[in-house]
Amino acid sequence: MSSGQSADVSKGLAEADGSFKRKPSAFRKTIERGGEYEPEKGRYHLYVAYACPWATRTLITRKLKGLEDFIGVTSVSPRMDEHGWPFASVDPFPGADEDPFYGAQHMKDLYLKVQPNYEGRFTVPVLWDKKTETIVNNESAEIVRILNSAFNHLLPADKAAIDLYPAHLRKEIDELNEWVYETVNNGVYKAGFATAQKAYEAAVIPLFESLDKLEKILTGKDYLVGNQLTEADVRLFVTIIRFDPVYVGHFKCNIRTIRGGYPALHLWLRKLYWNNAAFSSTCRFDHFKTSYYWQKNVNPSRVIPIGPVPDIMPL
Repeated sequence: MSSGQSADVSKGLAEADGSFKRKPSAFRKTIERGGEYEPEKGRYHLYVAYACPWATRTLITRKLKGLEDFIGVTSVSPRMDEHGWPFASVDPFPGADEDPFYGAQHMKDLYLKVQPNYEGRFTVPVLWDKKTETIVNNESAEIVRILNSAFNHLLPADKAAIDLYPAHLRKEIDELNEWVYETVNNGVYKAGFATAQKAYEAAVIPLFESLDKLEKILTGKDYLVGNQLTEADVRLFVTIIRFDPVYVGHFKCNIRTIRGGYPALHLWLRKLYWNNAAFSSTCRFDHFKTSYYWQKNVNPSRVIPIGPVPDIMPL
């Protein structure tokens, strides 16, 4: 199903000054009662990469909300090729899946099935509607909020009661998300994909200033906002869990490590990982490291480092 169309995952992201600019997602519909896409058990499917922090946000939320029987999951291989994210039919990496519906070879094929003239990036996650055979949404932040609330009326009371974006904390969550996204979640990419020294330093210094700020926020606390688990924790976790294994070396974010330089952040990370299966079960360190170090624009040799050992420290 793969066409000859190139799937350069970094296309359109490099600016003239050597800085990295992420483009907005293209599919932005929602699931809601009375809307175009009704919440129904078994109707929707998530295409993800365990390697990808944006996709892993949605996997964590799916498990926290008990939606495993409502929404299936298919994972691509972490080893991108010239067509982007491949399925296991092309690259049978451990933990990767074949496309269960169309026998697609790459994520690209699904995008082009929906929109044959699509010229954007072939990204994950993708929230797929099996009924109308289309992409509902490919913006991870919005998918997290869809999963958080759209199916509540169909869920057991204990799962419906879990609210990662409670009304009384939304202002605080939104404010924190804004600077964490800009300087941390996306900041590691801005540092790693910078092609000029000035652009790299303009990203890496604010990144560590924000990590210093997060360290202060989390000192003596288990959660970022309101003393309860929220989407702010989910969104930060996916970056911090990859920090020491990937971003320190591959993206040159090496002023400090999490395990060596941020005791409160490190404790927060380990508590989420070791005490909540929604976090640990969605982490595949082999996928993380393979995927990033497979990026030939940053690591031409594709040699994958062994460390750090262990991947995550015990509590």
